[in-house]
Amino acid sequence: MSFNHREEHVDDGMLLIQANLDDMNPEWVSYIMDKLFDAGANDVYVVPIIMKKGRPGIMLNVLVEATRLSSIEDVIFSETTTLGIRYMHASCHRLGREFEQVDTKWGLLTVKVGYHQGKLVQYAPEFKECERVAKEYQVPLKLVYEEVRTQFMLQHKKASS
Repeated sequence: MSFNHREEHVDDGMLLIQANLDDMNPEWVSYIMDKLFDAGANDVYVVPIIMKKGRPGIMLNVLVEATRLSSIEDVIFSETTTLGIRYMHASCHRLGREFEQVDTKWGLLTVKVGYHQGKLVQYAPEFKECERVAKEYQVPLKLVYEEVRTQFMLQHKKASS
């Protein structure tokens, strides 16, 4: 399933896979998440839960194209302590997405932009670039975000004038 992400669309044929983990070291989660993304997951997130008998646990959630199920199962069963997986069929409405460059006092930085029915509705600076700038110039990360967002809005006001 390959879509042009510049166009708003709905992805059918997706699966939401869930596994409850109540006897696993939570420090493993970021490692497992990386392996799931490498195996083709579209999204991975965890939610803290309380299981039977009041035991704390983690619910692992993986969104993936149905065609990639086998590789995701391999990671979950080999890397977690779960004995079972739940599957739910899902559709995902995705905004049209583009990446734009904005000029800041630290140089060009990237903003991910989302469009709904052709109208700009979301925009966010790319975290890793902002993190790099904050470390390199020893400035607060929130200052970098504010600068990128401000320059993005100024750039769009000029473009619409």
